[in-house]
Amino acid sequence: MKPADSPLTWLRTKPTLAALCEAYPDIWEELERELGEALSQRNHARLHALLQPTPEVSGKNRSLAQAQFVRSAIKQRMTALVLESRSLALATGQASGKVRFNLFNGLVAQRLLFRRGFERKPVSRFWFRLLWPLVWQKRILMPLVERKGIYCFYTRELVLRLAELIGDRSALEIAAGDGTLSRFLRTHGVEIDATDDYSWPDRIRYPADVGRMDARAALRQYAPRVVICSWPPARNTFERVVFTTPSVELYIVIASQHRFASGNWPDYENQTRFVLEPNDALGRLVLPPELGSVVLLFTRRVPPEDSVVP
Repeated sequence: MKPADSPLTWLRTKPTLAALCEAYPDIWEELERELGEALSQRNHARLHALLQPTPEVSGKNRSLAQAQFVRSAIKQRMTALVLESRSLALATGQASGKVRFNLFNGLVAQRLLFRRGFERKPVSRFWFRLLWPLVWQKRILMPLVERKGIYCFYTRELVLRLAELIGDRSALEIAAGDGTLSRFLRTHGVEIDATDDYSWPDRIRYPADVGRMDARAALRQYAPRVVICSWPPARNTFERVVFTTPSVELYIVIASQHRFASGNWPDYENQTRFVLEPNDALGRLVLPPELGSVVLLFTRRVPPEDSVVP
């Protein structure tokens, strides 16, 4: 499909940076200048602004607003790809070429974190503490696995603690990706459904046990008492629906303490129906420790019948 036919539809196919630059050289020229200034000045606010598309609006100047929205969405995608590439280069010290673990580091990481291939397993905290210090290529782990839709690893202790928190209540995982966390929880008797909108097919292989639906639809269909989300995208708009779903008693978020990296922190702090409690003990059970993970527990403060679904 040519981008001119339907730019937004084309963007959803996750085109490469090279393809975007070829299709929209004027936008790339503008972004290259703005991004260069933001990076050289270490202007985090400007970087965040470049990653945030202009809201879509309607009204008298709808055609102009739509054009601005499309341009902003293209610029946002370009920015994300540039920063992703830059973070990998900074982490590995390589500006180009394939990045990979050497034999020893790769073997240790594989045995600690995966069953086979990129299939994660509940990590033994004992063996992780013992062997992780021996890995000297730590900083390339996450840049490599993020390409497979993996943003963290779960210890056995974390899975057990989460299962205890959920208990016998109905549970739903939103933005579940490949559904790893839900599968771990089911082994401890948790009744949980995993759902995702399947918006990252270039990174994630979605298994049959992950239902294809967005968060709003999933919350309406399942009416869960507990909701869990691991590493929600930064500045997403779907989490706010959790706070207005009448059935939800507890919302568990696994995210980064670096607010630009994941989650919708303004929505977390502006909602009034739940009490927010960061749980540092649970956060330490998310691996690797270099991520600086946090587990947030939102416990409802008002009776469920007082909430209204938008």
